[in-house]
Amino acid sequence: MIKQSLSRCLLLSVVTGAAMLVVSSTATAQSARDYISIVGSSTVYPFTAMVAEQFGRRGSFKTPKVESTGTGGGIKLFCNGVGVQHPDMANASRRMNAGEFDTCKRNGVTDVVEMKVGYDGIVLAISKSAKPIKLTRKQVYFALAKQIPDPSNTSIMMPNPYTKWSDIDKSLPAVKIEVLGPPPTSGTRDSFAELYMEAGCRTFPWLNTLRGLDEKRFKRICHTMREDGGYVEAGENDNLIVQKINANPGALGIFGFSYLDENSATLRGVEVDGVMPTFETIAATQYPASRPLFVYIKKAHIGVIPGIKEYTAEYLSEKSLGAEGYLSARGLIPPTKGELTGLRAGVAALKTFTP
Repeated sequence: MIKQSLSRCLLLSVVTGAAMLVVSSTATAQSARDYISIVGSSTVYPFTAMVAEQFGRRGSFKTPKVESTGTGGGIKLFCNGVGVQHPDMANASRRMNAGEFDTCKRNGVTDVVEMKVGYDGIVLAISKSAKPIKLTRKQVYFALAKQIPDPSNTSIMMPNPYTKWSDIDKSLPAVKIEVLGPPPTSGTRDSFAELYMEAGCRTFPWLNTLRGLDEKRFKRICHTMREDGGYVEAGENDNLIVQKINANPGALGIFGFSYLDENSATLRGVEVDGVMPTFETIAATQYPASRPLFVYIKKAHIGVIPGIKEYTAEYLSEKSLGAEGYLSARGLIPPTKGELTGLRAGVAALKTFTP
């Protein structure tokens, strides 16, 4: 009996020791990450990546790893938990919503710092080899919605019958409707639905009233995109949309203003509601589809992953986000000087986010 007890104790000691070794090895492997991990929006990606490159050149810290996963996908990864196996930051081309923040909290990500980094416009663009086109947001809604109000009785919805732009309005070109845009996981898609589709949808009084009575039904009607080829999901890679528009002059593309600015030699913006998408019209909020851009920071990782505070300071610096900063040259519309001062103070104080 004594021998058996000793044997059991010895076995338990060996197993416990092995388990401790495994845990210790895992902890050591996990604590070995010495670079910042950032995921999220394809729109914010080029700005965050440029700051990462500038930050890495200093040599004090490793260059952060930045991945383009889309806003929704990035926030999901960010909210999966605390620990070096999870990202430290998430880029977002829209504000984190209450449901996403609830997921964060359920997974232990209770303290999140929101950093607004500037503004962008969601533009429609076309190849310069195609004829210019001017659109209203109501026409965009008619072109891309899965269902639209029946012209003979606008209180009844019907499957979208329009195949050419001229079917919507005879002043528009007799060209097949084909618009390349982001998938549902993209913040740009969310913002497009709100800023374009909803705006067109709400021109019908009963749908505008429905928004206040039954928001879920309203969004189902106004946000659902057609699936017959009029709207083509082109993935999270905005550069791929640019390439496809250049290859197909009849198609339009949806992406952030910075991609239009970067490809201005081959693309032109589409005038929307009488306003052309330019740096100036977006900065002045004259362009009807302007939006703020964000980076979310996991507070629990600050001081654990080296360089997070220093990286955010670089992002909000004058040389980055100032009127003449390198991100402005890249196409980001920066915050005003007064706004930037407030943003710096909030991030420095690690002010936590509330939806």
